[in-house]
Amino acid sequence: MFERFLQWPRLVKRLLTVASDIVVLGLALWGSVSLHRDQLYAPSQPDVLLYLLTLTVTVTVFIRLGLYRAVLRFLSDRAILTISAGCLCSVASLWLFAKALDIPVSSAVIVTYGTLAFLFVGGTRFGTRALINRPGLRNKEPVGIVGVGDTARQLASALHQGTEFRPAAFFSPEPVADLSLIAATPVYKLGHAERAVRELGLKKILLALDEPQHSTGELPSRQRLQVLNQLEALSVPVQAVPSVSCLVSGRVRISDIRDLDVEDLLGREPVNIHNAQLQEAIAGRSVMVTGAGGSIGSELCRQIVRQQPQRLVLFEQSEFALYQIERELRQALQSEGSQVEVIPVLGSVLHRRRCASVMSEYGIELVYHAAAYKHVPLVEHNIIEGVQNNVFGTWYAAEAAIEAGVKRFVLISTDKAVRPPNVMGASKRMAELVLQGLAMRQADTVFTMVRFGNVLGSSGSVVPLFREQIREGGPVTVTHPDICRYFMTIPEAAQLVLQAGSMAGGGEVFVLDMGEPVKIADLARKMIHLMGLTEKTLSNPGGDIEVVFTGLRPGEKLFEELLIGNDPQGTLHPRIMMAREHAEPWHQVAELLEQLSRASHEFDRERIIHLLFRAPLNYRPAELPDIDATDFAESSNVRPFKVGRDAAG
Repeated sequence: MFERFLQWPRLVKRLLTVASDIVVLGLALWGSVSLHRDQLYAPSQPDVLLYLLTLTVTVTVFIRLGLYRAVLRFLSDRAILTISAGCLCSVASLWLFAKALDIPVSSAVIVTYGTLAFLFVGGTRFGTRALINRPGLRNKEPVGIVGVGDTARQLASALHQGTEFRPAAFFSPEPVADLSLIAATPVYKLGHAERAVRELGLKKILLALDEPQHSTGELPSRQRLQVLNQLEALSVPVQAVPSVSCLVSGRVRISDIRDLDVEDLLGREPVNIHNAQLQEAIAGRSVMVTGAGGSIGSELCRQIVRQQPQRLVLFEQSEFALYQIERELRQALQSEGSQVEVIPVLGSVLHRRRCASVMSEYGIELVYHAAAYKHVPLVEHNIIEGVQNNVFGTWYAAEAAIEAGVKRFVLISTDKAVRPPNVMGASKRMAELVLQGLAMRQADTVFTMVRFGNVLGSSGSVVPLFREQIREGGPVTVTHPDICRYFMTIPEAAQLVLQAGSMAGGGEVFVLDMGEPVKIADLARKMIHLMGLTEKTLSNPGGDIEVVFTGLRPGEKLFEELLIGNDPQGTLHPRIMMAREHAEPWHQVAELLEQLSRASHEFDRERIIHLLFRAPLNYRPAELPDIDATDFAESSNVRPFKVGRDAAG
């Protein structure tokens, strides 16, 4: 019946609601007098006139208050105030018309009428809403909400109006008496979540913890991690709702539910940024980011435009990646009314003249060099391209910066440059040596390097891979049971890179505090459990997802390091250290670059590996190819490479 009622035209449903109000208000008038007289009575003609006038005024007031425009299915609690106001007007009109018509009406009748009118008008609406929504509630999945603050209550309200989930329980991380109620939904202690999941048949747990209201950011991440550790044992998936900052910015809605990100699992504290120092370094200046379309480069661009530079040049060799980041930045700047000039430039860092031309044309003062090949196995199989891009690309971009009068040049390096067993790490350490040599050769351009570990969500990150494998039913592939990695979020890394770059004096290697290393196998298991699944093992053959160990890939280390030496210096920022690293004078670096250039142009992979092995990089490949030692005797006397020469091809 209700389904048929819902299909009726809107005008018909409004007229039915008006007719319903007339009937129930008439009953309220008649009932209030009957209750006062303690008997049923037949209204006289003057009483009927009084009732008709009162009903006419009341319905008119309801129309003016917009009560008939409200959709019953989505009737909110605010309707109570509207109904209350309408009933007060109805009571006032009854009293006025009774005085005007000289019909005696006692105050008890008026009070009783007002009460009955409110109950009848409100009751019919909320009762109809409950009947309409009840089938939908039965079809919704029952879920639990972790949190009892504003975010949790907003989420519950949004889910009530949605079509997929029904809030069946709240879980409080703080001590609370069980079976307290929030909007008729019971509240449990978090420690009783397992029992509530079983008894209520919950299909999902939604994390809706409020962000801290104080500036220190105290405890949010740590508390979140403690909560997730308690929820990990449950047999239902755990998901999160957007943060308040995302809601305020309008990027998402409270009902936008997402899978847990690994930053939720790591419990890292937020980065405190010294904005005054960043503003001084970037605001009003011309800035260029190489590799602007990559995961780190694009986040650097997002962070840089917030500091209001005069212009930002996006230097990228991938047309599609450049198009994406340019469009995103332009939309963001337009919505904020910012006047930052964004200039997309297609180009490769291997073309030094192109780099110098762009830097000179746009008066670049600050360069962030994020262009690099960073996927260890791919570079291991493409040695020449990796060395060309990572070593010579850095060199040519740096020489172009000197030629164009750039004031500051910041290299995005990696923890894989420390005692590298792979070509990718060796090439990045070689890039560091190049900048250290250039810093000693001249003083006009300040060169600095910022070294950090894995970033979450970047291309090649294990997290999206694990999530995809779990959704496909497994197995989840991990290279080694003991492999550990440092992790940092992309925004966190970009913020600290900008902060470190603003502190540079020339030739430093800054190292970011990555926190504690994370065991990848434990991370995979945690993701499996928090997606509501179990690990398939010998002791649990009926599990859902198996973790399979595939063996270390070419050039991969079990443990990453951030420092070559053991005596880092502190800086003004608690999350940034300054490493004491060995540097080579420029003439020796230039000689090594000449030999690497000759070997790469001859496509001699074995010679490149030997050159990197003999260089002061601490490079230790798993296998050193055989090569004639006389070749090195001949090449050891080559003259230093002429500064400013471009790569051929």
